[in-house]
Amino acid sequence: MNKLTKFSFLVILTFLIHSCESKKESTILFVGSFTDKKPGKGIHVYEFNNDTGESTLKYVLDSVTNTSFLKLSEDGEHLYSVMDSQMSYNGKIASFTVDVKQGKIDLVNVKDCGGLNPAHIEIDKTGTFLASSQYSDGSLSLLEINKDGSLNPYSQVLRFKDSSVIKSRQEASHIHSANFSPDNNYLFAHDLGADKIRTFRLDVKDQDSILHNTSDVVMKSGSGPRHFTFHPNGKFGYSISELSGKITAFNYHNGDLEFMEDYSSYQKLQEIYRAADIHISLDGKFLYVSNRGPEEDSISIFSIDMLTGKLRLVGHEPTYGKHPRNFTLSPCGNFLLVANQFSGNIVVFSRDVETGKLTKLPNEILVDSPSSLQMHTYRKSKENLFQLN
Repeated sequence: MNKLTKFSFLVILTFLIHSCESKKESTILFVGSFTDKKPGKGIHVYEFNNDTGESTLKYVLDSVTNTSFLKLSEDGEHLYSVMDSQMSYNGKIASFTVDVKQGKIDLVNVKDCGGLNPAHIEIDKTGTFLASSQYSDGSLSLLEINKDGSLNPYSQVLRFKDSSVIKSRQEASHIHSANFSPDNNYLFAHDLGADKIRTFRLDVKDQDSILHNTSDVVMKSGSGPRHFTFHPNGKFGYSISELSGKITAFNYHNGDLEFMEDYSSYQKLQEIYRAADIHISLDGKFLYVSNRGPEEDSISIFSIDMLTGKLRLVGHEPTYGKHPRNFTLSPCGNFLLVANQFSGNIVVFSRDVETGKLTKLPNEILVDSPSSLQMHTYRKSKENLFQLN
């Protein structure tokens, strides 16, 4: 583990402990939703109770279209959202400031993302660049973030022409997500349509082309790589493939993903798989994946061997709703929240930090077509006003 990664891991653990112990804090939950391709209530803001798991609605952003994926800046000061996803024209990325005291968000600016149907956005470790993954036209865009959180127009758009074996889903490239490496030197884009994880080196000194495609990780045919997460220690990476329902574990070193092993995310064999989201607990001990039917809506739970990166199945927990597209762990790690898109409910689970197991709580959140969850904990100052961590 390099010094930067080790330091970051210790900072995360310190924050984890702090956020669970402090009583002078407020945790905010941001919910992004599909709005049926027309202006509607796209983003909901809730105050989340870290003792009970209950949520209180504070604000609703109306008259926006398909704000289906959200991403917070690391300090929680700014929220970024895709807009106009799944439309016949280019989507957009919006920047908002977070007003914690009022429990709302304020629009900063909106920029064209450079492609059709933005499905995922990610921010690099310096908070300087935002990567937008466009599913429908297989494109990847890079936008620079200004110091005030506003977005510049996209500086680079890469488009891919490729395909794979499942003709109904892999007739063309579909970039579903992208992740910056722990050392922030690389970006990995997950091409569901081509069964590839595309690797890009970041060259911030190159004004014309910051992203350089250095290689591709070729996945098994028909996999459909969708989402990805790095382990907090920076040594391992894990991909969830939508079409095969498989988790793939990798060793990571200096821009290279080395295959280790595949694991089934589903409890039962199915003819069609729709695996979706993947996250690791901040302590690095457990990995979670959401499975979206057609016959099993569940969260799979795995423990992680911290030395080897290998996984061991702990169990499966039903999501008590249909089509769990996205989920998140609370900042203190004691809760896991699942957005069931088709049934319109966000289910809250308490999480046993020792075993990784989940227990459903009674306090569900009802939202039309929830598709993306983000959370952040803010602390109070001496003047009793909320400050950003």
